[in-house]
Amino acid sequence: MTHQELALTAARARLLGLEMVYRAASGHLGGSFSALDLLTVLYQNVMRVDPQDPQAPGRDRFVLSKGHCTPALYPTLALRGYFPVDELGQFRSIRGHLSGHAEMCHVRGVDMSTGSLGQGVSAAVGMALAGKLDKLDYRVYAMLGDGEVEEGQVWEAAMSAAKFQLDNLCAIVDVNGLQIDGPTAEVMPSEPLDQKWAAFGWHVIPCDGHDYAAIEAAYAQAAAVRGQPSVILARTVKGKGVSFMEGSAGWHGKAPNDQQYQQAKAELEGQIAALSQPAGQPGAAQAAPAERKEGKAYV
Repeated sequence: MTHQELALTAARARLLGLEMVYRAASGHLGGSFSALDLLTVLYQNVMRVDPQDPQAPGRDRFVLSKGHCTPALYPTLALRGYFPVDELGQFRSIRGHLSGHAEMCHVRGVDMSTGSLGQGVSAAVGMALAGKLDKLDYRVYAMLGDGEVEEGQVWEAAMSAAKFQLDNLCAIVDVNGLQIDGPTAEVMPSEPLDQKWAAFGWHVIPCDGHDYAAIEAAYAQAAAVRGQPSVILARTVKGKGVSFMEGSAGWHGKAPNDQQYQQAKAELEGQIAALSQPAGQPGAAQAAPAERKEGKAYV
């Protein structure tokens, strides 16, 4: 996909995620929207997967370690062709199979059930080690939240990945600077993340998590690393794409009311309309790096 096509796909995924959470009156939009550009590039342009054969032994694997962000994962899978988009209406419904946290037994394309923070990246380490032992060349990707890295189990997994030189493993930390109780810098400071991951033996790649060229370059750099695991520290905006959600910890895990839904829907539909115009045409939107509302850039 071109960068404009990626931006269009991500905007569509945000709208689908919004509709899922609104209908269910429950779900996590803030961290889902911050992660969607990273997920869209990963599934559309990077990972070797076949939606028609989701259990292929040689496929690349993805683990959503921040497992509550299914309003990002499920639309991404649907738009990649794993299941029909209309199945997203089953989200958090007793009549459906799309649970609020990532679930591998009933959702086509999900490689690991997650939800308890810290456990997903540990499972990803096991997958990567299994690939080495089985002499398969698949890669494993795991996405964590920057609040999630407060969990001690994350760092146990980090030590193990470095010990076993898992260069087929790439962690992606969605550094939006916010968690359910407020700024991560106030709840439990985790910075400097770059220095900490490096000290644990990982190759560190800083990245703007809303710049498609930067995201593609980060994934390519990770794939070229030998002898150690890689981690992409992606600076993002929580609630990306909806003006009143951006940079707000309050949108970590709540559903919009009718008025908020209509406003968010209108904003996302406007982005989709602009991105649907041919590049260079009047009214066409261009995929561009996001303006940071807070946070520092790694140097």
